[in-house]
Amino acid sequence: MEQVVPHGWAGVDVGKGHHWVCLIDEAGATLWSAKVVNDESAILEAIAAVLGRAEQVVWAVDITGTAAGLLLALLAVHGQQVRYVPGRTVNRMSGAYRGEAKTDARDAYVIAETVRHRGDLQEVEVPTALVSELRLLVAHRTDLVTDRVRMVNRLRDVLSGYFPALERAFDYAHSRGALILLTGYQTPAAIRARGHSRLLAWLAKRKVRQIATDALAAAKAQHTSVPGQDVAASIVADLASQILATDARISDLEARIATTFRAHPQAEIIESLPGMGPILGAELIAAAGDLNGYANAGRLASAAGLVPVPRDSGRRTGNMHRPMRYSRKLRRVFYLSAQASMMREGPNRDFYLKKRGEGLKHVQAIIALARRRVDVLWALLRDNRVFQATPPAIRAA
Repeated sequence: MEQVVPHGWAGVDVGKGHHWVCLIDEAGATLWSAKVVNDESAILEAIAAVLGRAEQVVWAVDITGTAAGLLLALLAVHGQQVRYVPGRTVNRMSGAYRGEAKTDARDAYVIAETVRHRGDLQEVEVPTALVSELRLLVAHRTDLVTDRVRMVNRLRDVLSGYFPALERAFDYAHSRGALILLTGYQTPAAIRARGHSRLLAWLAKRKVRQIATDALAAAKAQHTSVPGQDVAASIVADLASQILATDARISDLEARIATTFRAHPQAEIIESLPGMGPILGAELIAAAGDLNGYANAGRLASAAGLVPVPRDSGRRTGNMHRPMRYSRKLRRVFYLSAQASMMREGPNRDFYLKKRGEGLKHVQAIIALARRRVDVLWALLRDNRVFQATPPAIRAA
């Protein structure tokens, strides 16, 4: 019969196909170490094996993404405490132990040792169903937007190779009409053969206006056929169709994101903040998770990388820098919302102009505004009220 210790620390080196779990005791001795397939039955057996060797266990993982989703869900069902050990920390801690080997078993042991020594590691919480849905939807939208950017760049590159005048005539990243034109006509000869009146009618049937003249002018500027033009034209037509289809998918997805986001209990408060629409609001929830989990506004700002950290040494003091470890997604949300809010008259623009007047550059002023807006958002969530341009009156005691 295995001896049961009062306290144990289990490190998990997370992987897509399998995990490696290592359990250690208070002295750092390995009690159990094994490869665990990323499958429900295998994970349940591993949890039972660990809990059979220690009365109280603190688990630690080096990945909290999709690969660890099933593991974290099962640990939450069993009421286990899980902490997050960043991969950078694991890499640096490995140098403190004997040997240079790099194996899953060693990584799991280092993770367990790290959580045994450090009590300040962030606790991992399984997100609610709503937060999980928003994370999936936001990630899918990001993928679609990335694909769209790639296709637009490819279209412009191919089009400029045989019809540079038409490539210069329109902004294909924002002009739906130009993309519709390319689904039907991609070469100078085809546009000239269609003529102004018939091209205008063809576009009008597809609810496109004010581009026929520019397209015809570009066609009249080129009468030379470039080698490979027919193949390039077919590629351009295909890319234009794909971009339009992707636009429709993004539009439908954004509507779904907005509906899901507005089901969140704090959605109305978040969306009331100037510059924070449903998409950025959804990205905020997806990146931050439970906003009530942050002790104060400073913690939320720190997680977003909006709080500078000192790098002083000896006589060098006041040397402030941007932190290296923070949520890039969370910082992006606050930066973009601050940039959108300062474009309109109001307290956000006034604060931005004040910082510019103090000598700050544009990016620095936006970051300062974003930091101030974290305080405002935190106060709104704390008081459970929506944003108002005029602050509420303070009641006398």
